[in-house]
Amino acid sequence: MLPPSRRDFVSLTVSESGSYTNSKQWRRQSCWRKWKQLSRLQRSLILFTLMLLLVGGITTSPTLIGHWRDGVVGENGYDGKQPFVVNLKNEYRSIPPELPSENRLQTKTNASGLLGVENHGLHLKNADKGSKGGKPIISWRGAVIEEEHASDTDTKDTEIQDDPASLALAESRLEAVREAFRHAWKGYKNFAWGHDELKPISKSYGEWFGLGLTLIDALDTMWILGLKEEFAEARQWVAKELSFDKNVDVNLFESTIRILGSLLSTYHLTGDSLFLEKAKDIGSRLMPAFNTASKIPYSDVNIGKGTAHPPQWTSDSSVAEVTSIQLEFRELSRLTGDPKYKLAVMEVMKQVHKLDGKQDGLVPMFINTNNGLFTHQGMYTLGARADSYYEYLLKQWIQGGKTEKEFLDDYLQAVEGVKKNLLKKSTPSGLAFVGELSHGHFSPKMDHLVCFLPGTLALGAHYGLPADHMELAKQLMETCYQMYAQMETGLSPEIAHFNMHEGSTQDVDVKIADRHNLLRPETVESLFYLYRFTKDKKYQQWGWEILQNFNKYTRVPTGGYTSINNVRDPASPNPRDKMESFFLGETLKYFYLLFSEDPNLISLDKYVFNTEAHPLPIWPQSE
Repeated sequence: MLPPSRRDFVSLTVSESGSYTNSKQWRRQSCWRKWKQLSRLQRSLILFTLMLLLVGGITTSPTLIGHWRDGVVGENGYDGKQPFVVNLKNEYRSIPPELPSENRLQTKTNASGLLGVENHGLHLKNADKGSKGGKPIISWRGAVIEEEHASDTDTKDTEIQDDPASLALAESRLEAVREAFRHAWKGYKNFAWGHDELKPISKSYGEWFGLGLTLIDALDTMWILGLKEEFAEARQWVAKELSFDKNVDVNLFESTIRILGSLLSTYHLTGDSLFLEKAKDIGSRLMPAFNTASKIPYSDVNIGKGTAHPPQWTSDSSVAEVTSIQLEFRELSRLTGDPKYKLAVMEVMKQVHKLDGKQDGLVPMFINTNNGLFTHQGMYTLGARADSYYEYLLKQWIQGGKTEKEFLDDYLQAVEGVKKNLLKKSTPSGLAFVGELSHGHFSPKMDHLVCFLPGTLALGAHYGLPADHMELAKQLMETCYQMYAQMETGLSPEIAHFNMHEGSTQDVDVKIADRHNLLRPETVESLFYLYRFTKDKKYQQWGWEILQNFNKYTRVPTGGYTSINNVRDPASPNPRDKMESFFLGETLKYFYLLFSEDPNLISLDKYVFNTEAHPLPIWPQSE
């Protein structure tokens, strides 16, 4: 716990006099006498304070005037013509003003040929990546401030620092995220408009479903970031160009979390019925996937023909995919009044709940669509193909107003199963990590995907689950940060192996085939949850370091960001020429929410995020 900073103050004591007069002349003489009695330092401090108040009043008045002038969003949502304000927590939050032009992020080319970012209004010094609880010195327009990390003691959301330096720092970081989004959007708009994914190096695009995946995935991010021009042009494309009447196979899981989830979220944030109509369309077209004998859905659906099938190489679906579509389909039923969507996904959960083959609440990675049974039994992971099953157990319980106890029971059992079977500590630093189990054999392998877990554990603790869930969340959050900090580029690999042998000199080892970084969001997601619930500034600082390294090693000069092949080679990270849609849909959104000091910006008491970072409303308990 850092000691409170000292504050200089001026104390004025006015003595009583025998005769009292309230004439203007007497008051002027008395005030001037007291002023002359002050020391030069005291007079300087008073004048400096008055000047700060004057400057603060001048800088905030445009925001107040703009808020008064802009009005509110109509019932049909944003019309693309007049300025809008974000509708959150049943009130209207004005879009924050942009920083002055001299504080805009400036770019410079680094040795790898990609672009780094240097904020000329904000210089970080002594911010070592591996430091814990450090106090980096921050220079803001010539003033030197010492950034203090809060203690681990939870702080109420209302206790937010409101001193000018903290507010300026927060706004500069929010603007850095908006600038990163604009740069990514520039590449997408110029080279991949209306297509699924940007290939920023070759200035082209890649198709997966042919449905404008990046644009749709980014809709609610633009709204939350207050990027009204970008949102307006994206909405126009959705209204005029987006059609799901195509002879194309889509993945049920990916199209549900990215397309259906984003359309539902954007509808709730904007009130624009366009997005609800599009959500109904894609939702109904995905329903043929559930036409199986087992009621376990196929992985692929032809949304034009209305047919579905498993992958060519197997009759299995992954457990994560069939159990991580529930939030979206349940919400679609609530909005449309048609129970078929909810009934279909709840049947999946009922079957998985009672299946044999689990170990202490942990599930295998695959399930057969013909007989509805687990396959590849004996293999347990919180990484790929199983991860979001655990996430959606907790989040369905939250979404439903904490009334569906079976989800909570399965979640609590699974957390205990993780602690019993998969949780270990590394050597030499004792980092807690979550490995994998294969037929009784433990592997110290941890996917970056597992870094969703600290945030999920913290969310559960926020909703009254055992306090040790929060302690574990903090330990795992440290580990996920170290997966970045211990790499030469400061960016995490896709998969890490943790050393457990005596005499190990480093905790994290990365195989050559696992050294790629796909711009994934999971660590930033968990940093957001940990900061929102603890107010510990170190989580924001860790996120800021990660954002700077994304800018340094993955930013492409002509627009966009690229995944890279080698996080261990800062001189040649070897770009992969692909920007996943989740970089705009999730990663940058979670950065923005992490740096925001507004606890009501997507309140976690009112919204629950799907696994693609699209916020959906928590239902009233009466529903």
